[in-house]
Amino acid sequence: MNDMLQLNPKGLYCSAGDFYIDPRQPVNKAVITHAHADHARWGCRSYLCATEGKGVLLARLGSDASIETLDYGDFKTVNGITLSLHPAGHILGSAQVRIEKDGRVWVVSGDYKREPDPTCTPMEPLRCHVFISESTFGLPIFRWPGPEEVMADINAWWRSNRDQGRTSILFAYALGKAQRIIAGLDTTTGPILTHGAVEKFNSCYREAGIPLPPTQYVGALGDKQILKRSLVIAPPSADNPSWLRRFPDRIRAFASGWMRIRGNRRRRSVDRGFVLSDHSDWDGLVETITATAAEKIAVTHGYATEMARWLNEGGRQAEVIPTVFRGEEDDAGGETES
Repeated sequence: MNDMLQLNPKGLYCSAGDFYIDPRQPVNKAVITHAHADHARWGCRSYLCATEGKGVLLARLGSDASIETLDYGDFKTVNGITLSLHPAGHILGSAQVRIEKDGRVWVVSGDYKREPDPTCTPMEPLRCHVFISESTFGLPIFRWPGPEEVMADINAWWRSNRDQGRTSILFAYALGKAQRIIAGLDTTTGPILTHGAVEKFNSCYREAGIPLPPTQYVGALGDKQILKRSLVIAPPSADNPSWLRRFPDRIRAFASGWMRIRGNRRRRSVDRGFVLSDHSDWDGLVETITATAAEKIAVTHGYATEMARWLNEGGRQAEVIPTVFRGEEDDAGGETES
C-alpha cells in the first residue's frame, strides 16, 4: 500500500514501528482500534489500546492479556515514529490510530460514527496525508435518522407492547449498540432485562464510569410476571427457538443500520426494525473523509469498492484495501448463556 503501512496475511503492518493494527492473526505487538471480535483477536504477545477501552478489551481477551494503554491525544514514540490514539466514536474506547514520521501523517480510522452517543467519546476528524477509512455503509442509500428519533420510537414500541402484556425483545450487538440503547431507555416503562453477553459488557461500561440505568440478567429472573412489562436486550445470536421459548408471549425487533434496506426486517423475521448503527452513514463518511484533507484515501470493508470509485470520480486518489472485518454483525463474544 505504501512504505509506512503494508497489508500482509497477518493484517495491516507498520514496518517502521514494527506493530500491527487490528491483526488478523497473533503477532508480537498489536495496536487495537476497539474491542469488537473482528478487530481484537486473542493470542498476541502485547496489545496497545485507548485507556477508555481497556476494560472491554480485557473482557474480550481475558484477564491474562498484556495490555498497555494510551490516553486519547497522548503521544508515544515507537522506533522513531510518533504514535497516538484519537476518539473514533464507535463504541467505548474506540480509537483512530495516528502515525507520524518526518512530517507526514497516516491515520487508520478503525470503525467510527459521527452521531452523538452518550456512552463513548465523540469522533474527532484528523487532518492527515493518508487516511484509511472504513466503509461499512458506503452507499448513498444509507442515511440515518436522528438517534433521538430512533430512541423515541423504541420507547414507544416498548410501551405499546407493555400495555398489551407482551415481552419486548430487542436484538442488538452485545458490545456498544446494546449499551447505547440501554442508556436511552425510558425506565418508567418497566424493567430492563439482558442476555448474559450484554450484561457482561454492561459491567465494563459501568466500571468505566458510563452511567447506565439498572439492568437485570434475564437468566436470574425469579418473578416471570415481570416479563409482561419488560424489555429484553439480547445479541442477534440469541434469536433462536431454544432461547426464545422462555418468552411465550413476545414481540421481537432488531436494531441495526441494515434495517435501512427494505426487506432486511422480513429476512430477519422480526416484527419491527429500528435503524440505529454504530458506523457512519454515507454523509458521515463523506464528511469525515473531506475533513481529513487527505491526499490519498484507502477504503476498507463494507462498500469499499463503491466508495473508492465515487472518490476517484470526484478527483480524489482512492484505493481499496481488502480486509476480513465484518462491520455490523453479531458480536456476542462467543456467549451462549441466557
